[in-house]
Amino acid sequence: MKKILKSILIFFDDSLFRLIVKLCYPAYKRQKKGYVYNFKVIQKYFFMQKIIGFNRSVPWPVDFRSQILGYEHIKKGIMCDPGDNIGVYINAYGGLIIGNNVNIGQNTIITTTNHNIYDHRKIADKKGIVIGNNVWIGANCAILAGVTIGNNVTIGAGCTIRQNIPSNSIVVHNLDSLLIKEKKPYEWDCKKEELL
Repeated sequence: MKKILKSILIFFDDSLFRLIVKLCYPAYKRQKKGYVYNFKVIQKYFFMQKIIGFNRSVPWPVDFRSQILGYEHIKKGIMCDPGDNIGVYINAYGGLIIGNNVNIGQNTIITTTNHNIYDHRKIADKKGIVIGNNVWIGANCAILAGVTIGNNVTIGAGCTIRQNIPSNSIVVHNLDSLLIKEKKPYEWDCKKEELL
């Protein structure tokens, strides 16, 4: 019975379910094959986001346990859906630019503004975050306002990013500091994929 149901779902996946996903999530730009079935996107996100209303106005899939503030200030590339993982918090009011093929791990915090340390009613001068292409941000990270992360960067779990990170780097937490190591160039070009 499960095999029959799955074959029916797969049959309609590239037509009916794909149309529903494109109508509900106009900013959802993922590869057509090899990521996730369209019916799985509907199953995982649609009810809680579009019916119940968690992050309802965000035009890409967002997990109901995540929170996106100021989504209209986010400029994102393809193969990137900020907040589609569990427990992601994004404050984008200061401006957030995210490149292509960016993955954000569970319980990550991205905050593009901060309070003035002398008057908490005011916003500090540091604003905005830029994240390059082909970036992997591990679970439980914090990325603070004013930071630029280059292309082809891997940020290990639990890192707090307070400084700019150069392209082609691996960042890991090392006792009381961050260790930034060089890495080889990224291999897959997501812009060559056929998108939904």
